[in-house]
Amino acid sequence: MRLVAVNTTARDQGLDAGLALAQARAMCPDLIVRPADPASDNTLLERLGDWLDRYTPLVARTPPDGLMLDITGSAHLAGGERALLADIARRLTAQTFAVRLALAGTPGCAHALARFGTRFGTVLPAGEERAALAPLPVAALRIDPDTAAGLARAGLKTIGDLMSRPRAPLAARYGALLLHRLDQATGLDAESITPRSPVPPAVVDQAFAEPIVREEDISTVSRTLAERLCADLEHRGEGARSLCLSVFRVDGVVRRIEVGLAEACRDPAVLHGLLALRLSSLEDPLDPGYGFDHVRLAAPLTGPWSPETAALDIADLAPHDPARAARRLADRLTARFGKDRVLRIVTADSHVPETAARLVPATADRSTTRHPPRANADPSAPAASDPASATATLTAALAVGPRRPLRLFEPPEPVEIIAEVPDGPPLRLRWRRQSLRIAAAEGPERIALPWWNESRGVGGFDPLPRDYYRVADETGRRLWIFREGLYTAPPDPTAEPTRTPRWFVHGLFG
Repeated sequence: MRLVAVNTTARDQGLDAGLALAQARAMCPDLIVRPADPASDNTLLERLGDWLDRYTPLVARTPPDGLMLDITGSAHLAGGERALLADIARRLTAQTFAVRLALAGTPGCAHALARFGTRFGTVLPAGEERAALAPLPVAALRIDPDTAAGLARAGLKTIGDLMSRPRAPLAARYGALLLHRLDQATGLDAESITPRSPVPPAVVDQAFAEPIVREEDISTVSRTLAERLCADLEHRGEGARSLCLSVFRVDGVVRRIEVGLAEACRDPAVLHGLLALRLSSLEDPLDPGYGFDHVRLAAPLTGPWSPETAALDIADLAPHDPARAARRLADRLTARFGKDRVLRIVTADSHVPETAARLVPATADRSTTRHPPRANADPSAPAASDPASATATLTAALAVGPRRPLRLFEPPEPVEIIAEVPDGPPLRLRWRRQSLRIAAAEGPERIALPWWNESRGVGGFDPLPRDYYRVADETGRRLWIFREGLYTAPPDPTAEPTRTPRWFVHGLFG
């Protein structure tokens, strides 16, 4: 058992991470230890990353115990770079965190100064990276411990020692990564951070000198932020397709309220109304604690906006544009109940009936839920994935109707069939304890289940081809039935017989 982290007091006693626990107890008999919990540490870092979003949306993880912020263009919002670092240090210290901070022109240099620098809260001017890195140990370059130990045995203990040595022998002995890390830290090689989440196209913020605690204040602020966000979207010629309201609590807790929209919108009244609905329907209401001191409204997803999408009341839209009225209603229902509870059916690129349609959130982007017709489809035949419009001319007994029933049984119901072997249509069937005589039938339509995605046939067996028939009995009831498997004789009489084909009712027409 070894130490994975120590506090300042333990470090003053000569203890450090990596030391064996038995040796640490011998050096410090009154040592207090706790089991390491990497999962909880990771969760805590994620929460801190959420909280640091108040300064910039470009927040990245630097394992195992750090966070990197790209504050380009946002430091002035906190009064400058030094004021921003001082504010971060003050707030995190108030939350009982021990924190080391540094600001530099490159991520590698900032990482090195924060972890190995001797000054707290260093703000390094651009162009001074080499001088600041020279006295630091080689481990500050984010290299593996074995490489750092090998450099130390060779007498290269500081980054300055590396800078003064020829590069070719270093690369040949310790690998090109060592020099790459050195060049990244000094700015010779470009390096960017990978933020934890994508940067929203449009963001507006509001900070408070004194925390707010009432929900009415949050609603008022969200209205103001919605107006500012819409002004930004108007300048871009876009509308919001989704909203994310983030409220930052004084003690570091961050709550996010997300709302989706079925069509792009930049009307402040509509956006604020959806946010108000979402706030009022939260299962876990906002707990102000010691108050909220920062609120942010972002549009993570935007879309083209046109005058036709201008806001109107649902009652005004319904007589003239029922489709838009339905989308607005979906927005309000989604804001009220959540996107996972308000769904719509879209077609999928599959000819298998069970997977020809799927459920997606009602506010999902419609351009990403449509699928073009398959290339091998018969252009003269109606689309099988569109049961509302697909029609076909049947026999006189079947008349005219859709090629796919709107109602499918899950799972398909087994049925006993009398039919000509091997490919004759069904003549009689017994289903649900009733014997039915077939008056008319059309088919077969063969559908083969895809074998490449581990699909399974009815009952979980290996996929077999299906022959579908549309039939009508003497009472006029129309069924969609299929035979799973084919009547084929084995080529070798001594071989194992194939599974006998089975019949199922898969759906009802009308």
